[in-house]
Amino acid sequence: MVLYQGTGEKTIVVRIHKGGDRSVVKNYRLVSLTLVVCKQMEHVIAGYIRQVWEDRDWLYEGQHSFKPGYSCESQIITVCEDISHSLDEAARLVAIIIDFFKAFDLVPHDRVLKKTAASGVDSRVVVWIWEFLIDRSHRVRVGRHYSEEVRVRSGVPQGAFWAHFCS
Repeated sequence: MVLYQGTGEKTIVVRIHKGGDRSVVKNYRLVSLTLVVCKQMEHVIAGYIRQVWEDRDWLYEGQHSFKPGYSCESQIITVCEDISHSLDEAARLVAIIIDFFKAFDLVPHDRVLKKTAASGVDSRVVVWIWEFLIDRSHRVRVGRHYSEEVRVRSGVPQGAFWAHFCS
């Protein structure tokens, strides 16, 4: 059974103004426009993988990505509660905070595949992920103008499904 046949998806990247001076590049967020069918398939695959990982107790208690009801916000709340508790107890507190800038853009595809295969996920799903990530390209659209296509050699789409592979 073939779950997905790679098409070498060509993604269009558009910029969304976040606020502030429109002439400043950092005031824009880049968003990839992907096929709706790909987004739906990601959700199906994510549900399957989540179930496999829950059945194998592969997600640790403090995991806030890839779990229903958890998010970046719930992670921040947990950290703030931990800090507050330590202050209330007059306990010594050491914190290391790392900003994984561009983390989703830098994830090596082979890491995604190795981690998925090692987690007990069906090999057909690993093949689907490989097909999904391989031979992708992006080009940026500004107004009616498009940049040249650039092949994507690393990175994963942003979202709950892919967040786990960045850690």
